[in-house]
Order: sequence, then structure tokens, then C-alpha cells
Amino acid sequence: MLAGIDHVQLAAPPGSEERLRAYYVGVLGMAEVPKPPVLAARGGCWFRVGAVQLHLGVEEDFRPARKAHPGLWVTDIETYAARLEARGAAVSWDGDLPEYRRFYSYDPVGNRLEFLEPVGFRRSGPSG
Repeated sequence: MLAGIDHVQLAAPPGSEERLRAYYVGVLGMAEVPKPPVLAARGGCWFRVGAVQLHLGVEEDFRPARKAHPGLWVTDIETYAARLEARGAAVSWDGDLPEYRRFYSYDPVGNRLEFLEPVGFRRSGPSG
């Protein structure tokens, strides 16, 4: 029986690890997860926030994910969007999903990321 998602993996070009660390840790506020040594030898980086992990794996023939993307739940979405913009990341708001406030942005290698917060969300959780 399927119990959940352990992680989502995106691709990245060889040699981009420092840019990815600067973005995922410094801009998004995630923590880097050490890769097991045998996997670390392949390059890439892993990041976590809460129970959510994003893995960035090196792909020689890299092409950024422009349509496919992870959806990342945030709190206080306007403040979070301002944080990204203040750190040089472009933010594009999208109102097509009525139950959510959401925007898109791109990591430093061009992968699309979606950030969303349920309408009516309060720090204690979605209102109901």
C-alpha cells in the first residue's frame, strides 16, 4: 500500500551544486541533507524542509523542467514571495486555482517551482 512521497527529484547540470545550495538554503530556507558517500560521488544535492525533500541530481544532457514542477506549501505567502524577490528570484503570481494563493519561480538552473498557500490559511492550519 502506498504510504506517501519520500522525495521529489529535479535534474541539474554538472557543476551547479554551489548555485543550488545558495538558492535552496539561502533563498528558500531549506536545509541541506548529506548524501550517502556512494551517491555523493555522483554529484547533486539534497534539501529538506519538514518532511519534504527535494533532490537535485546531476544530468549530463540537462534540460530544466519548465512545465513539470514540485508544489511547495508555504505560510504567509506574500512575505515569502517578497523574500524571494529580495534575494533576486523572479516571482510570477497565478490566480487560476481559486482555493489557493500561488506563484511560480525558477531555481538558478531554470527548474520551475510552484509555491502555494490555501486560501483562508492561518498559522494553526487551513480554516474550515
